[in-house]
Amino acid sequence: MHGTTRTRTWTWSSSPWAWIPSLYFAQGLPYVTVMVLSVVFYKNLGVPNTDIALYTSWLYLPWVIKPLWSPIVDLLGTKRAWVVLAQGAVGAAFALLALTVPAPAFFRLTLAMFWIVAFASATHDIAADGFYLLALTERNQAAFVGLRSVFYRAAMIVGQGGLVLMAGKLTERTGDPRYAWMVVFGALAFFFLGLFGWHRIVLPRPESDGPSERGAGLLTGFLTTFKSFFVRRDIALVLGFLLTFRLGEAQAIKMVTPFLLDPVAKGGLGMTTAQVGLAYGTIGMIFLTAGGLVGGYTISRMGLKRWLWPMTVAVHLPNLAFVYLAAFRPSGLATVAAAIAIEQFGYGFGFTAYIMFMVMIADGPHKTAHYAIATGFMAMGMMFPGMASGWIQEKLGYLNFFIWVCCATLPSILLTAFLRIDAAFGRREAP
Repeated sequence: MHGTTRTRTWTWSSSPWAWIPSLYFAQGLPYVTVMVLSVVFYKNLGVPNTDIALYTSWLYLPWVIKPLWSPIVDLLGTKRAWVVLAQGAVGAAFALLALTVPAPAFFRLTLAMFWIVAFASATHDIAADGFYLLALTERNQAAFVGLRSVFYRAAMIVGQGGLVLMAGKLTERTGDPRYAWMVVFGALAFFFLGLFGWHRIVLPRPESDGPSERGAGLLTGFLTTFKSFFVRRDIALVLGFLLTFRLGEAQAIKMVTPFLLDPVAKGGLGMTTAQVGLAYGTIGMIFLTAGGLVGGYTISRMGLKRWLWPMTVAVHLPNLAFVYLAAFRPSGLATVAAAIAIEQFGYGFGFTAYIMFMVMIADGPHKTAHYAIATGFMAMGMMFPGMASGWIQEKLGYLNFFIWVCCATLPSILLTAFLRIDAAFGRREAP
């Protein structure tokens, strides 16, 4: 028996505990695979930094244009069906990814598979968030928001930490990085095909979950809503802040893993893949999550207006940790992990303000659509700077590159001084 929003009798399949953890774990894992694991994978297989940065940055595109095809998810089928279909597509793409790793033209073939994963994952985001709103009452939506966040973060730790560590250990045992990554991607394929079967069974069937009957009216309404986002007086300032806030991070995130893996002779730290999985993927993600929790609590107590500028600085100032690592290149894993932990905690703490800023500018009758547009600009701010980061790094070297990253954070710090923030905003919305 499948539960609905009106079902009062408790059954396992109607319990949010049966599907919310797995649904949001499934939302986070493909994203971290496309954005982070792809960089480690290509670095292990000897792809130059310029190519890694350029082509993996293009993988942000599905999240940039996600608001443009979100009406299709409303017009066709149910959110439940889209969720299950997307997970099946992700599982099939991971299977094909594993099979193409040994191919002579592996770079083009695996990149095509990453594209399929990216588009399926972005579609899954749309459907899963919509399904969450339809399958739960407003009271339960608030009650389970923390749980969904925890499992999304857990997916990040497993992907960026556990799977990288797994690939590193397999490489050390076999001496064959291609085989190691085949195993990793094969495991992801089996996992998502398992989720495909699991969610076909346990996801409830809300009565309100169905295709929109408004047809062309929906498209017209969407275009009107999309246009309304850009009529605000301070739109240029808002877009400037959205696009520059992650300008430094967008470049750094593509080169951190190559920097950690490259030998000392090339200016890197000479770490193993397993060490990167532990220091950056596991310890770093734990401190990132902790920083986010502290940031959310801070805004909830004091509001966004008071903390926007300090939090913007908190995001960017810890980039100096990588300047330190590039300048002194310490060999101890503990020292490197401590520097990464400081940088990730500062980023997690400050990034909360950016999320709340997007919530603020989306507030109103079109909150969902406007927030999706804001996240599209956020992804755009990651994609284009990241594309050039590999070329910049190879021209400057790692030390000067990370100094450049610190300079690239200055525009957003400057723009923060001109943003108009409601003095009361944040205290009631922050988790």
